[in-house]
Amino acid sequence: MKKMDIKRVGIILRPSTPELKDIFYDIKNVFESHGIEVFIDSISGGMIDVMGQEFDIICQKCDILVSIGGDGTLISTVRRSYKYQIPILGVHAGKLGFLADLSVDEMKDFVEILVKGEFRIDHRAVLQATIKTSESENTIFAFNDIVLTRPSISKMIRIETLVDDKAFNTYYGDGVIVSTPTGSTAYNLSAGGPVLFPLTNVFSLTPICPHSLTQRPVVLPGHFSIDMKTPDKSALLIVDGQDMHEFGSGDTISIKLAKNPAKLIHRKEFNYFDVLKEKLRWGE
Repeated sequence: MKKMDIKRVGIILRPSTPELKDIFYDIKNVFESHGIEVFIDSISGGMIDVMGQEFDIICQKCDILVSIGGDGTLISTVRRSYKYQIPILGVHAGKLGFLADLSVDEMKDFVEILVKGEFRIDHRAVLQATIKTSESENTIFAFNDIVLTRPSISKMIRIETLVDDKAFNTYYGDGVIVSTPTGSTAYNLSAGGPVLFPLTNVFSLTPICPHSLTQRPVVLPGHFSIDMKTPDKSALLIVDGQDMHEFGSGDTISIKLAKNPAKLIHRKEFNYFDVLKEKLRWGE
């Protein structure tokens, strides 16, 4: 890949974790030892008593973002920065993640190769969903998954689905998960969905506890689009397990892969299958 000239780095910390203060300074010192200017977003800075800047300003002025915490922090950072198309490096401050594969202790050596351009940027699919109601139209983006589900645990939901404007299926149960390849090892996997290689241009539909056992997960090509609606009065749309939107009868959810991918920074030797085997304990 063409060498990036990294001069400014923005750092985002896992929320409600003030004990990351020392880790922030350690990583800040590593970057600054290479002449790289370091910024921290205002929410993270307020948590550790450091002056920060607004997240959008950091995205506009920095060459890369560094997410410190875990996969949840990285997913949130991807979604918040998506429109800026800025590469993101995930650093885990605990257990190895599917996404944040670098440990804090590895950062000193990795920054050495980062400044030399000896790394890779993986392009990962992002879901784009448009919620259309009689009064508004709202577009949202998801890095892992979009879940359409019932508002009450005592009820089931009926979801009518069209693929490329053609009737496809009606799901009846606890809901449906629409997942990116990256999100296939999250809620999708728990619900019996397929594991998808993260760099493929596809997405999956996985029913959650369907009323009929004939309802099975489906993998769709990335150029397809799906429309979902429900005759139910009230339903929920959950984005990456972090944001929630209400919809109901008369509303339509249109979902497709977004035009632009998310960009994750990895070591050249990063191997997704090694992480998969470790996290899922395959071969034990």
